[in-house]
Amino acid sequence: MTQRMLLSPPFAFIIILITTVILSWVFSRWALRKRKNPPGAKKAYACGEDFQEHLIQPDYSQFFPFAFFFTILHVVALIIATVPPETLGVFVMAGIYIIAAAIGLIILLRK
Repeated sequence: MTQRMLLSPPFAFIIILITTVILSWVFSRWALRKRKNPPGAKKAYACGEDFQEHLIQPDYSQFFPFAFFFTILHVVALIIATVPPETLGVFVMAGIYIIAAAIGLIILLRK
């Protein structure tokens, strides 16, 4: 009975939590500490040039459509891979989902 209790999820969680807290405390005592920040440690630095302010502002306007495209295609691939072919109702719903995803991709990628 005690061996089954040791393998129960709540008891195992408590053991792992206590172990993690103890190891964190031990390693925090053992870790090297920063003495003091050198001058200029918090200043922006890029390619050997010191900047007074951040001049680079990336443009993500072309990234997001491709990120959505990637996400939609992977979800559709997951749906296709996990649909059981024996059930006609689920197969029809997956087909409707795929058609809706295709329409969504057409709307996303039109110019």
